Amino acid sequence: MTGTAGERFAQALAAKDREALTALLDPAVDFQALTPGRHWQSGDPAEVVDQFVLGHWFGPAAEIRGLRMLADRDVARRRHVAYQLRVRREGADYLVEQQVYYELAAEGRIGWVRLLCAGYQPEPPATVEPSAVLAPSVVAGAGAEAVVAG
Repeated sequence: MTGTAGERFAQALAAKDREALTALLDPAVDFQALTPGRHWQSGDPAEVVDQFVLGHWFGPAAEIRGLRMLADRDVARRRHVAYQLRVRREGADYLVEQQVYYELAAEGRIGWVRLLCAGYQPEPPATVEPSAVLAPSVVAGAGAEAVVAG
């Protein structure tokens, strides 16, 4: 995975790569997230990844089918990454968009995170051409320029 820490986070999420997600977070991460039904908060990377991200949000029943959009930019001393995931769950297709503001800590790991999730939104039948969506296996090895799809 290449690109900024935020881009690598989105790529690891699309691939459901537990090790990569955990390695991106500083051991003393200050993580807070807001999903449609709950506020999430933790200072433990393992809890963030195992309980929140891959446990509750994108658990075993959620098949991430691709990263539809990925953008990362500076916001003064912070960074902002936005991404959309195509997800199949319980036989239905969804788009999940997340907006993440983050700061880097030691060794380039993410030390501060504020994440906002739009939730699982039903995907209209013809919202995207199949060629504009990158499969998680492609995303995991792609450079940032290859992941931005429209």
